[in-house]
Amino acid sequence: MDDHQRSKALSDTQMADKDVLIDIFTRADLIMQSDIKFRKMIGAGQLQIVYYPVRGQEVVSSAMMAAINQEDYLVTIYRGLHDQLAKGIPSKDLWAEFAGKMAGTCKGKGGPMHITHPETGVMVTTGIVGSGIPIANGLGLASQLDKDGKVTVCCFGDGATNIGAFHEGLNMAQVWKLPVIFLCQNNLYSEHTPMAFATSSDTIKQRGEGLGMRSVRVNGNDASEMYAAAKEAVEYARAGNGPTLIEAMTFRFHGHLLGDTGHYIPEAEMEQALKDDPMPILRQQLLDIQVSEADIAAIEAKNKAIIDEAAQFALDAPYPPGDEYRIDVLDVEIAA
Repeated sequence: MDDHQRSKALSDTQMADKDVLIDIFTRADLIMQSDIKFRKMIGAGQLQIVYYPVRGQEVVSSAMMAAINQEDYLVTIYRGLHDQLAKGIPSKDLWAEFAGKMAGTCKGKGGPMHITHPETGVMVTTGIVGSGIPIANGLGLASQLDKDGKVTVCCFGDGATNIGAFHEGLNMAQVWKLPVIFLCQNNLYSEHTPMAFATSSDTIKQRGEGLGMRSVRVNGNDASEMYAAAKEAVEYARAGNGPTLIEAMTFRFHGHLLGDTGHYIPEAEMEQALKDDPMPILRQQLLDIQVSEADIAAIEAKNKAIIDEAAQFALDAPYPPGDEYRIDVLDVEIAA
C-alpha cells in the first residue's frame, strides 16, 4: 500500500471532524465564488487585469490553511488567489489590490502577482516560478532561531520542481531541519506543458525522498485526506523534526490564465476532472454528516455578500496618486 492509499484509507475511516470540514468548506466556497466573480467581471470589462483562474484547486489550499494558525507564514505564487483567501486576507483588501487600487494590500502597486499581507501571515507572493522556496527557508530559519514555534507553508506547482531553487532549497531545509512545509499543488500542467513532457520522475514525492525529506503524496481534492496530511506535517515541523514535502494532486478547470482555452488538455481528462469537482463532493460530505442544507446555504450567502461588497469596494476605490509610485521603492541614484 503506497502513501496515497494509506492516506485514503485514513480518510475513509477517520473523516475530519464536523467543525473542520465546515471550516474547509467555508474557505473553499469563498475561493470558488471569488474566482467565478473575477472571471465574470473581467469578461464584462469591469476589470482590466491579468488573471490566473484557480477553479478546481479550492480544497487543497483550504485544507492546508485550516491546519495552521494565522501567525504561521505563507509564501505563495502568482497563481495564488486560493492560498491567499484561505489564509485569511480580507476580501476587500485583496480585491482592491487586484484592481490596482490604493486601498489594496500593497497600495495597488503589487497587483495580482505580488500580494502581501503580514497581518494574516501572507509574507510574499512571487511572480517568478519557484522563487518562493528559498524565501520560505529564510522565514523558517528565522523561526528556528527565534524559537517562536511558527511554521512556514510554501506553495508552488509541479513546474517549479524543475528549477534549481527547488532542489537547493529543499536540500537546505532538510539539512537544517527547518520548520517548512513544501506544498506542491500538482495540477499536472506547468502553464501549458503536461508534467510527463518535462519531468523525469513519476512523482514529485520521489524528488523529496531523494533528498532524504519526509515526503507524502495525497489527493489534494479530498478535504479529509488533505487535512490529515497537512496537520501531520504541521505537527512534525512544530516538534522540531524538520520539513515535509506534500505532493497534493489536484486539477485546474481553466487554462493557465484567463484567455488560455486549455486546448492542450485532453478532453477526456478534463471531463473526468469536472466530474470529480471537489466542491460538490465536499458539500455532499457536509450533508452526510448532518450539516443542514439551510446552514450550508447560509455559508454560501454570507460568502457571496462578502465578495459582492469587496468587488464594489474595489471598483469604487481610488487609484494611487502619481507620487505614490516613488514610495516604498528603493530610489538609488547611480553616479555617472
